[in-house]
Amino acid sequence: MSHNSFGHLLRVTTWGESHGPAIGGVVDGMPPRISFRLTHVQKYLDQRRPGASKFTSQRREADKVRILSGVLPRADSGDDVELTTTGTPVSMLIENVDARPKDYESLGGFYRPGHADHVYQAKYGIRDVSGSGRASARETAVRVAAGALARLVIPSVKIRGALVALGENEINRGNWDWKETENNDFWCPDIESVSLWEDYLKGLRKEGSSCGAVVEVHAQGVPAGLGAPIYGKLDADLASAMMGINAVKGVEIGAGFSAAKRRGEDNADQMRMEGDRIRFDSNHSGGVNGGISTGQDVVVRFAVKPTSSIPTALKSVDGEGREGEVSTKGRHDPCVGIRAVPVGEAMMALVLADHYLRHRAQTGAA
Repeated sequence: MSHNSFGHLLRVTTWGESHGPAIGGVVDGMPPRISFRLTHVQKYLDQRRPGASKFTSQRREADKVRILSGVLPRADSGDDVELTTTGTPVSMLIENVDARPKDYESLGGFYRPGHADHVYQAKYGIRDVSGSGRASARETAVRVAAGALARLVIPSVKIRGALVALGENEINRGNWDWKETENNDFWCPDIESVSLWEDYLKGLRKEGSSCGAVVEVHAQGVPAGLGAPIYGKLDADLASAMMGINAVKGVEIGAGFSAAKRRGEDNADQMRMEGDRIRFDSNHSGGVNGGISTGQDVVVRFAVKPTSSIPTALKSVDGEGREGEVSTKGRHDPCVGIRAVPVGEAMMALVLADHYLRHRAQTGAA
């Protein structure tokens, strides 16, 4: 199985399966002499881990990260010890402590609709029936850990994510408050939507169903000039990174599809001078023009499909072509979009850090 790596100068390779003994990854290209504490990485993992909310999977994983290489002193010295990157590959490990592969024995070989079961079998001729193996969103914990390191490469960039729609329920953007995303279980920036979303998810659970969501990620402080105009477009790499997150089915940059409904003069981000700096009257481009960052906030949205693992019986077939019904028991998120918020932030950080290093290498810019 290939394609377990992404990035160019900052390259991430992940390994491990959902119900194996551990998952982990290697961050190659991490610049030397960057200091941090393990608590910096753990903070972001705690935001993504299962079991942290009644509205997410009740799988109990501490997601305690260990760094095995690429730093001095050795990371096992303790969480509060200041570590410094050496420039060599940073290897990380997260043990799976609450794996339950037996939860999937009841499937009886049937493919779960909406999952990667069938396509994995078709491609490789073998598959891990325990929680989809590599196809599981469990793998994204490693991306979050890697994203925490990427943030250290671009410390002046502030990356924040929010859930802007849960099923059919969209936020009121007039109520947007970033501080509210830290005060509820949904990363919701609209306090008035929180109670509605709680009732909505409770209802879905009772019905044995699930829903999708839309996540929006902002990066503030991105310098102008990151990206390239042809095959290294910043927005293309961002779209690829977000589409690579489990269950994502659509990505928008800036105004996205709504730009097609606007007239040219309405969609253009008109410019003016403010002192010696260029200012924009809007940001429909999402901070990227011609594949290169403008200096405005980079804004990305992605749509997450409804959780495929639901207790409601669905028609399916098994590897022998027999028809039947399958329902998925066990511990699953009624909306995987909730825990996708910190994953989206991590992917934004990894793409921006990689492009920053590429920009610096090509132009010599600091």
